[in-house]
Amino acid sequence: MELGYHLASEEHEPNALVAHARRAEEAGFAYGIVSDHFHPWIDAQGQSPFVWAVLGGIARETRRLRVGTGVTCPLIRIHPALVAQAAATVAAMLEGRFFLGLGTGERLNEHILGGRWPPTPERQAMLEEAVGLIRLLWTGSQQTFEGRFYTVEQARLYTLPAQAPPVYIAAAGPGSARLAGRIGDGLISTAPARRLVQEFVESGGASKPRYGELPVCWAESEERALETTMRQWPLAGLPGVLNAELALPSQYDQVVRSVTPEAVKQRVVLGPDPEAHVTAIGAYVRAGFDHVHVHQIGGDQEGFFRFYERAVLPHLERVAAG
Repeated sequence: MELGYHLASEEHEPNALVAHARRAEEAGFAYGIVSDHFHPWIDAQGQSPFVWAVLGGIARETRRLRVGTGVTCPLIRIHPALVAQAAATVAAMLEGRFFLGLGTGERLNEHILGGRWPPTPERQAMLEEAVGLIRLLWTGSQQTFEGRFYTVEQARLYTLPAQAPPVYIAAAGPGSARLAGRIGDGLISTAPARRLVQEFVESGGASKPRYGELPVCWAESEERALETTMRQWPLAGLPGVLNAELALPSQYDQVVRSVTPEAVKQRVVLGPDPEAHVTAIGAYVRAGFDHVHVHQIGGDQEGFFRFYERAVLPHLERVAAG
């Protein structure tokens, strides 16, 4: 089991994200995963830099940390041919340390060019075609492609890594989990859902890695952690279906007013108790995940890193053993 660090681009400016990745490597995290958004979820988060520029900075400032997107949507806002080029360039810079996380996206980011927001089954079909096109372009040969959703004419990528990066597919429901098992090199999800992992495994993912995201807020007290989370990440208490459907941060601002502290406590590890963090990581392991990336909510990233160095990372063997 490997522990990773989630780089929340919705909360931090680009230079800070690069510094956090370097600090995660120093602290002993095995990998980092960075969100790819055009908008933050709510206005209070306040940031949303272009992920491919950030990844270039991370490539120059780290030496061992594996890094990937968590996740990029190659459907509407960015054509899959451009995702293929961007990912190939970053993979060449990171020299074997990059993975490409892909998903069906959220209206929040994908509506901005004025196109329609397709229903989930159509987005899943678009993702399958996009993944095939990305892999085709990674062969380095000239390609002309005309599919159901995408067209490429005489396109060739000249800058390529020595080896194509793995493609991990995000899933929140059984249909996406089955798709991930079938077309992906791994799974990314945001909850310790055993059934989701089983769907992935039974659809071809038995020997493939599974990445889970764990939201936490370390602070000197549980009360302070809850206050920070309610201000910066109250959407942790929202039903998952809403996260793909609203169009604007202002709409999320309205919806999260109904989120209660009790709902947030059920989803986020709050405060300075090491055992609570270790137990939450263990829940992902028991659900079948072999990679867990921790999302520290709020501005005190350095306090989080010191806490995990001292009180959590030394206990990973016990977590992995169950």
